[in-house]
Amino acid sequence: MKFDNSFEVPLPPAEAWALLRDVQRIAPCMPGAELTEVIDERSFKGRVAVKLGPVALTFAGTARFEELDDATHTAKVKAQGTDQKGRGGANAVVGFALLPVPTGTRVDITTDVTLSGAVAQYGRGAGIIQAVAAELIGQFAERLRAMIARDAPAAGPAPEASPAPPPQAAPIGGFGLVWRALLSWLRSILGRR
Repeated sequence: MKFDNSFEVPLPPAEAWALLRDVQRIAPCMPGAELTEVIDERSFKGRVAVKLGPVALTFAGTARFEELDDATHTAKVKAQGTDQKGRGGANAVVGFALLPVPTGTRVDITTDVTLSGAVAQYGRGAGIIQAVAAELIGQFAERLRAMIARDAPAAGPAPEASPAPPPQAAPIGGFGLVWRALLSWLRSILGRR
């Protein structure tokens, strides 16, 4: 299934590009995600925990930047993961494009995801999967903007202090996330009529 999302960050495109390529720095902003290993500058291993009502899924897998274009600020990432209890897996190709906007940078995301095994049963409603993805990206964007604000130099001289550690990503909340995603999906359906 394919879907698009976007979010904005209050940085010019060149700064946003450098930040978004720093996977170690931004990984804690992704709800439920944990970076477990840096294989090289383009390849990473990690884990994502998702709880949807009574079903708890933990995907472990890899992600690799297949394409990075510094001139156009575009990238393509291939990711694959399997549920640690053997209930299936997910493969995704995610494209990113950064565009200047008056408030900083808009990040456009195109995702093509394939679910397999029992996990595919949870993803039968493409609208629900899209709504959950939109909710997760929204939470990621909020955390990323908070990190940018926290790390921004204060106006005027300030005493030297060690930078605060990045926020720790909590597991993705089940019922609240599903409820917000369901409401978003229903609004999109009703809005078309």
